[in-house]
Order: sequence, then C-alpha cells, then structure tokens
Amino acid sequence: MTYRPAETTFSPPWSARIPSFLYLGIAVGVVGVVILGHLSPSDSALHHWVVDRDMRRLISSRTFATLIALSALAAALRSSMRGVRIFPDGVEYRDVLSLGWPRVRRYRWAQIDCVVLDQPQSLALDLWDGTRAFLPDVADRRGLAAALEKVATARAIPVRGGVGLDEIPESDEFVEER
Repeated sequence: MTYRPAETTFSPPWSARIPSFLYLGIAVGVVGVVILGHLSPSDSALHHWVVDRDMRRLISSRTFATLIALSALAAALRSSMRGVRIFPDGVEYRDVLSLGWPRVRRYRWAQIDCVVLDQPQSLALDLWDGTRAFLPDVADRRGLAAALEKVATARAIPVRGGVGLDEIPESDEFVEER
C-alpha cells in the first residue's frame, strides 16, 4: 500500500498577480471610455474623438477595446495559473518564463530523492538524477512546506530543514491504494 495524498493547490502570491490585475483595470477603463463615447451626444468631444475619428484609424475603437480587454483577461488568467499542485502521483508546478512562455514541470514521487525546505528563497526538490528543482513562490509557503513534509514522511522521502510533524495525521487523511 502506498500513501497517495489528496490533491492540494497552492496559488501564486498577490505580488505576482498585481501587474495583470492593473492591466485588467486599465482595459476595463478603456472599454468604459469607448462605451461612453458611443453613448454620448453626437456634439460632444468624447463622441467626436471615439466615433467620428474611427474612419481615419487603422482599427476601430471597438476593435481596439475588444483586443485590449481580451489581452488583459488572458494575462489575468495566465498569472493565476501559476503555482504548485500536489496530486496523488507527485508534484506539479506552473510558472511563466520570459515573454509569457509557460513552464509546467511534473515530478513523480519516485523521482524525488529529498525535499529541501531550508532554502532562504524557495523550496526545492532534489531529484534522482542529481538535479535540484526549485519550486516557484506561492502565497502560503508554510502550508506548502507542511504538505510536502507530510507526504515525504509518509512516503519515506528524506526531508532537509523540516519543522517536524507535531501531530500524527488522522487516518481519514490517508487515501491508500491497494
């Protein structure tokens, strides 16, 4: 019988999400200005700037507002997809590299030689091939460290820098595979 933990997700910190939410707020403002421009009286400056000048533009104000809104929504969704997920078969982390390129790494429990919790910046996993995988920052670092330590203890994976389990996990927390 092998210990299989329940699936747990740890989201990114708010500091990583703030830029995308600011962008989403600006996009909502642009959409609001375009809507107000179309609804304003035809002799107003806003109507003239948004609607009347559309003939001379490369793309219309509606198309521009739609593109900005979709881009901001995609950025907000992409930033919220970061984080670490502990699932029954291993650990998965998602991060965004430069230029918005996503990175998804999945490690099975059998690949993990040691869980390293004493790093000052981030948590890490020592893998069977001698490499070290650093997990991205999450909002609840203590919770992630506790969950990794609990799984590592149950699966006899060495832990470096753990705080120790204060209590024995309840039997209903363990889902066993036969």
